[in-house]
Amino acid sequence: MIKTLKRKFGISAPRVAIRPQTPAYVRWLVVGILAVLAVVLSWGMYDAGRKFAGFDKNETSHELDRLSQVNARLQQDNDELRMKVAGLDRQVQMDLVAREDITRQIKGLEDENIRLKEDLAFFQSLGSATGKTEQRLSIGRLKLERGNLPGEYRYSMLLVQGGQRPKDFQGSLEFAVNFQQNGEKMVLPLADNTSKAPDLSFKFYQRIENTFHLPPDAVVDSMQVKVFEKGVPQARLTQTVNLSL
Repeated sequence: MIKTLKRKFGISAPRVAIRPQTPAYVRWLVVGILAVLAVVLSWGMYDAGRKFAGFDKNETSHELDRLSQVNARLQQDNDELRMKVAGLDRQVQMDLVAREDITRQIKGLEDENIRLKEDLAFFQSLGSATGKTEQRLSIGRLKLERGNLPGEYRYSMLLVQGGQRPKDFQGSLEFAVNFQQNGEKMVLPLADNTSKAPDLSFKFYQRIENTFHLPPDAVVDSMQVKVFEKGVPQARLTQTVNLSL
């Protein structure tokens, strides 16, 4: 018994360590502070690494703002240039239309000039004839040409009355077109195809111009013209003209 007590409470008894007890909230507070410090340290190291690598958030934000402003300015300039191009395109179209109109007018004046020269030459040839003082009627400058549209044809002629004292001529015209269609030769009076031929009433001369239309597959060979004097059943003049190539 005495030996047992000596072993428990004597010099040879085991040592006992006494430690103060730390509250749980203190331990969690310390852990939280350490965690915050770790996060702050990690973010600082990340930001330092970005700056060291040349990436700065503020500079990037400024650069993005600058690029946005440049893009907006370029977009505005592009819109203005597009409007200018559209205006220039409209002006070019108007200029082309005006130029085409002027070209048509010039072509018309040139054709009129050629026609007047031909009429002058025709009248000069009539005036140079001597020894013929009787009243006479003639057809000059008879032409048959294709029109601008498919199946369209245009004819022109000049009726002239000569003599020392010509009387007013009253009469009418009749036209007949010779053409081929589907391998058959056909004759068509123009009075049945177009408006009625104009009546004639002139003393010295009268110009006749008109157009007529046939089916596009018709091939015109020639046209016959007859001039009738009022009150006379027989034609005063008959002339045929081929289609000009």
